[in-house]
Amino acid sequence: MIVTTAGRTNEDYINKAKIVANDLGVRYVPRKKRSLSALHTTHQNIVVVGKDGIQLYHKDSNEPYFFHPNVAMIRVKRLLKGEQDPLIDVSGLGEGDSFLDCTLGNGSDSLVASLVVGHCGSVVGVESSNALAYVTKEGLQSWGSDLELVNEAMRRIVVVNEDHFSYLQKQPSNSVDVIYFDPMFEETIEESNGLRAMSAFTSYTTITTETIAEARRVARKRIILKDHFRSTRFSNLGFHQHIRKTSKFHYGTIEL
Repeated sequence: MIVTTAGRTNEDYINKAKIVANDLGVRYVPRKKRSLSALHTTHQNIVVVGKDGIQLYHKDSNEPYFFHPNVAMIRVKRLLKGEQDPLIDVSGLGEGDSFLDCTLGNGSDSLVASLVVGHCGSVVGVESSNALAYVTKEGLQSWGSDLELVNEAMRRIVVVNEDHFSYLQKQPSNSVDVIYFDPMFEETIEESNGLRAMSAFTSYTTITTETIAEARRVARKRIILKDHFRSTRFSNLGFHQHIRKTSKFHYGTIEL
């Protein structure tokens, strides 16, 4: 992986790109009017810093990944209107609860959870991909919504760049109310452009029985799994599958 700037740049973006490279522990490479295709001949992953923020380009993807709340904004606005959200319903999350998102990705579910648990609660998002964790963390800290409650919810999320199994092993027993897993689905479903771009950087590590055993130790109330409705992980890992007839993904729960 390298960090560079957009084609048209200035000293501010160059300095920002150097900071990002240092944060990620990778090399900064001056753009020098080279195309991304030319840079991809020697580098699989490229981080581009420019007026559009920080974008991740994968050699095998036609679209970059960049942070955007996307569907999460629709969900939080519905919640603010008093409407329901499937994740919140199945999780039983409430004000003051703690939520551990073991597969942070673009942070959408963590944002919804953070809004619900409020200032007295806590949300930690664990992401094993270094680049994805960095871009999502930066986005959560800098994205500006016209709703201050949403901005506050984003800023409260703590992002951890680590494998979720390793992270769980270090946590005290009965220390988190709800633990959440949203792994890559066993079957592909139609995704938005943003999710397709993100998937190029997402870890495909499966969830093991050892991981769930650690989650059982750490969680106080319940563990949640989001997966394709035909996934075998629900039964194999001991989750009660909640059927949603109109949805291609279901939630599973383990009550503690």
